[in-house]
Amino acid sequence: MRKTKPIVAALLAGTALLAQGVAASACTSLILKAKDGGVVYGRTMEFSLPMRSQAMVMPRNIALAGTGPSGAAGTGLNWTGKYAAVGLNGVGEKIFVDGMNEKGLAGGLLYLPNLAQFQEVSAAEAKTSIASFEMLTYVLTSFATVAEVKAALPKIKVNQAPQATFKGPVPTHMTLHDATGASLVVEYVGGALHMYDNPTSVLTNAPAFDWQITNLGQYVNLSPVEPNPMTVGPLTIAPPSTGAGLHGLPGDTLSPSRFVRAFFFSRNAPQPATTEEGLTTLHHIMNAFDIAPGSVVTKADSAAGGGVSGDETTEWTVYADLKNLRYTFNTYDNPNLQVIDMAKVKLEGKEPRLFPLASTPVMTPIGQ
Repeated sequence: MRKTKPIVAALLAGTALLAQGVAASACTSLILKAKDGGVVYGRTMEFSLPMRSQAMVMPRNIALAGTGPSGAAGTGLNWTGKYAAVGLNGVGEKIFVDGMNEKGLAGGLLYLPNLAQFQEVSAAEAKTSIASFEMLTYVLTSFATVAEVKAALPKIKVNQAPQATFKGPVPTHMTLHDATGASLVVEYVGGALHMYDNPTSVLTNAPAFDWQITNLGQYVNLSPVEPNPMTVGPLTIAPPSTGAGLHGLPGDTLSPSRFVRAFFFSRNAPQPATTEEGLTTLHHIMNAFDIAPGSVVTKADSAAGGGVSGDETTEWTVYADLKNLRYTFNTYDNPNLQVIDMAKVKLEGKEPRLFPLASTPVMTPIGQ
């Protein structure tokens, strides 16, 4: 494993940012910690390419086979899933794009175009490797904590196997959080594994994570506290409204801007007393990252949005309770909450089970 020095990495990532532009794919993720020991995890999924996500339940103790560098199914690492996991898949595959396991380890794959570069894997190493799009599935079915992931990932390789829908390797990085509140970012940049403890808990997209941390230094002046009026001779000059303490907070949908907003919103949120209060706060924070149709339009000739043209929208937003093991989400078509409660679903079986997402909102009648 090789870690790049933050300043050097920031300069390199910044150069790539200027040369290539920041691609779309506006995923945003973070956690909140409650005073009762609960941890809640939020994440949005934005893409122009339809993800066609379904809910997925992965039973414990099932045989799983990874994809080798050739892209042929079953040619990579074989493992037995130790833990059951639930979450959301993508593009018809039985792999997690986002999810949580029965030990409270949760996380997601977020797009990292133009920067993600996975490991070179020889034919002899194929059986100890997985494809980039299988990273989260491997982790959620194999480990209980962030510490276990950190110890195990250097022992396998993540290869550059192509995925049919993406017509090549899927350029992702991974955010992980466990029931203690520990957070980890996993990136493959320059063909090497980089793992970062993440005290901010926040992750978005490109540039790489260490660049995002360096970039936060530009905003240390921001505060939720209202500034005092300024006096100039006989004049008193006061802010025109509340909110002046966060004046300068970037409001666009670029991933560095979303990283800064997610950091300040989660950092400044009053610590909830209970996990349920944490979920309520999380809902309000994640609402700030919902992308309205027409505000981001991608082009087919770029890596943005999966290489298709069209409006990028928030396809779904996750609100996961790592203490009570309830994985809740809503979708673009249906703002009503849908939940996979791990205390109520069958966690035994021989195959992953897929379930369609409810697409029709249900209104609650009042006064009838």
